[in-house]
Amino acid sequence: MGERTLETTADMRRKSMVSRISIDLPFLLVVVCLLVFGLMMVYSASWDASILINQPTSYVFSRQVMWVAIAGAVAFILSQVDYHKYGRYIVLLMVGMIAILLFVLVRGETLFGSTRTLFNGSLQPSELAKLGTIIYLSFWLSNRKDDLKKVTNGLLPLALIVGFIGGLIFVQPDLSAAATILILGILLFFLAGGEWKQLFFVLLIFAIFGFALLQLTSTGKVRIAQYLNGLQNPTLGSYHIRRTFEAIIKGRLFGVGIGESTTKFTGLPLAHSDSIFAVIVEETGLIGGLLVILGYVLLLWRGIKIAQNAPDQLGSLLAVGLTAWIALEALMNIAVICGLFPFTGNALPLLSAGGSSMVTTMAAIGIVMNVSKQGNLLIPEERSMTGATVNLRRRDWRGRVSRTNRFKDAE
Repeated sequence: MGERTLETTADMRRKSMVSRISIDLPFLLVVVCLLVFGLMMVYSASWDASILINQPTSYVFSRQVMWVAIAGAVAFILSQVDYHKYGRYIVLLMVGMIAILLFVLVRGETLFGSTRTLFNGSLQPSELAKLGTIIYLSFWLSNRKDDLKKVTNGLLPLALIVGFIGGLIFVQPDLSAAATILILGILLFFLAGGEWKQLFFVLLIFAIFGFALLQLTSTGKVRIAQYLNGLQNPTLGSYHIRRTFEAIIKGRLFGVGIGESTTKFTGLPLAHSDSIFAVIVEETGLIGGLLVILGYVLLLWRGIKIAQNAPDQLGSLLAVGLTAWIALEALMNIAVICGLFPFTGNALPLLSAGGSSMVTTMAAIGIVMNVSKQGNLLIPEERSMTGATVNLRRRDWRGRVSRTNRFKDAE
């Protein structure tokens, strides 16, 4: 009796200790480091942009500080909200997301040849759509995990959801955002238990329609042509890519020093936002660029660990889907700057200047931290029974993951 009392007391102390540190500290540390470094680089890269709009040199930086503060508050609030409660509003979220995307097509503002923004460019609904789609699909898939093998109950509805949302974004046109939603939809479907045969069929259909649509849009045709020309000869690429190459070459191994970039003052487009990685490499060199990439790799790794320790499949899908989204956005931005991918125009998460990207990214961070919090409150014995294990290669350090369900369902 005494031994049982001691064990119960020890378990209570353990839970109390874990509750004090109930989030993934390495995950939070990586986010904070990226935010701080991003503010420093925005300050360095935004002087010229502020002057061009007849504002003080610190104007863009001051606005970015404001957005980081707002986004941090959003992340903190969402980290305290049980992610299961979102299910009550998930249909309303989808309806609102579709409504705002339709509104953009009707009353949106045209910027750089695309109709993507509202309110003088301060709101970009496609960023909200990416976050909302991941949340909706996570709930939808976790509620239908037993029927995903049936085409009529799993594959077909998923294709309609992803295709409709992606189509509304594609016609803006925002090609990168549409591709992001497609990729994340397929990833979540696979992790929830979808079959490879179904995934291959979906990929084939979307590839055919995507290629056909690209041939019908002037923006897509121009970007593909510029990309192919740039692969053959970098000097034949788009003006934007030629300037990013110039910045990268100037940076060499260790960079020219923080604040010493010259390309940002001589015509590098969107140096403080879409092209900020080029400024980073010019000022901190190849070493600095690799450290930034390492930061995103660490963020993805911790997101997968949080998914492994999540209390249920819903938490696992949210954690891996949201962190994969951030990592995918970073990959696409960096690949474009290095000339490895057709120009997309998406921001570098947590680093680029911009309100919509910062707030939605930090909202995703807050949700992942809540998943981490709920997973860490479980003692190891509980986690081993109810935790959901995720591994993209169907293997982990302890055993093989089922082919029909990449997550262990909560009991």
